[in-house]
Amino acid sequence: MTDQRHGLEFAERLAAFIDASPSPYHVVAEVAERLIATGFTELDERDAFQSVPVKGFARRGGSIHAWFMPPGAGPEVGFRVLGAHTDSPNLRVKPQPDTGRVGVRQLGVEVYGGALLNSWLDRDLGLSGRVYLETAAGTLEERLFLDSRPLARVAQLAIHLDREVNEKGVQLNRQSHLAPLWGLGDREHSGFRHYLAGRIGADEAAVRSFDVMFHDIQPSRVLGRDREFLAAPRLDNLCSCFCGLDALIAIAKRGEAAGPVVLALFDHEEVGSASRGGAAGPPLEHIMERLVLARGGGREDLLRALAASFCVSADMAHATHPNYVERHEPDHLVFMNRGPVLKVNQNQRYATEALTAARFESACRAAGAPMQSFVTRTDLGCGSTIGPLTATRLGLPTVDVGVPQLSMHSSRELCGVLDPALMTDTLEVLLRD
Repeated sequence: MTDQRHGLEFAERLAAFIDASPSPYHVVAEVAERLIATGFTELDERDAFQSVPVKGFARRGGSIHAWFMPPGAGPEVGFRVLGAHTDSPNLRVKPQPDTGRVGVRQLGVEVYGGALLNSWLDRDLGLSGRVYLETAAGTLEERLFLDSRPLARVAQLAIHLDREVNEKGVQLNRQSHLAPLWGLGDREHSGFRHYLAGRIGADEAAVRSFDVMFHDIQPSRVLGRDREFLAAPRLDNLCSCFCGLDALIAIAKRGEAAGPVVLALFDHEEVGSASRGGAAGPPLEHIMERLVLARGGGREDLLRALAASFCVSADMAHATHPNYVERHEPDHLVFMNRGPVLKVNQNQRYATEALTAARFESACRAAGAPMQSFVTRTDLGCGSTIGPLTATRLGLPTVDVGVPQLSMHSSRELCGVLDPALMTDTLEVLLRD
């Protein structure tokens, strides 16, 4: 069982990871840096996977797949897979963003995923993402971009001009009401591309395209009377990414596992996963096949390995909200700081089945972590994860689990300080044995 001191130390490391990772591309860069620092070797997907390192990884845009292959494991030995996602709901800058009215310069944005829109109001916002430049040689160069200065703000309408807002709630039109303010003056003067070029030290004429998004610049914080909570942006799902990364590094450091361990961090889960780097795409399948082939196996070995594999889909879970207890299943209340959550849905919004649930419960017991179960109220809809997609695409027995949190899909979310460490301890057992 994780004690308060260990939980706080882990939560503070998690907070540092989140603050360094405002976009999926920064998540991948941060994960890669930590993997390299612990002895992992990067492979380029375009190269032949012939001499595959025991500890390695490959990137694909906002996705990254890392592995540890225990020496001596044959090509037919099943994989232990941990899947999570690098993206979070936010506001993303449009290709031609410069806009504004009444002397105020604004940036046009598109809502990404199921964001709680009101949570983006009246917050100091920074920008992050990636920029593509054309070099003098005519090739394209990718540059990561991060500006965590207070650059912009989505200003809420004063109550004097909307007297019923507290009774009827904030009604936001995505097109009209969410364009952040970021300056005064002519909308055409010194536009967004000029700003981007200046921040990355490039000529504006060289900027070809960009994927840029807003983020809340307030740092992650431990809070509460007795420091029980972690408040942070993007807990969904960077908490799971960090727990999985920490578990993989610990297993690889010990050098012992029952089979190959793969950490699969996908992009685009919040918008359906249908992309080349998403869980509905082929990257995990490709990595697993190439690892089988690199160990001298063939098609039959791959199918045998898939049949013997196991997948953990780690995404955040709903803690029971004290102000809205009636929105939760009364016999499956979930509490912060009381351990990992097993997520079950009979309509296959989660991929958990009895066998995989039993394996997760056994792992929790072996790790000394209490376990909770989440079921959505029967009269409410249920969200989903990458779990059903992975189970469907590859036929892997899958369990859906998560750390309990409040304020899911808000620009700032909340979880208990003990649960991330408890989840990591459980994942180590589940992926190793």
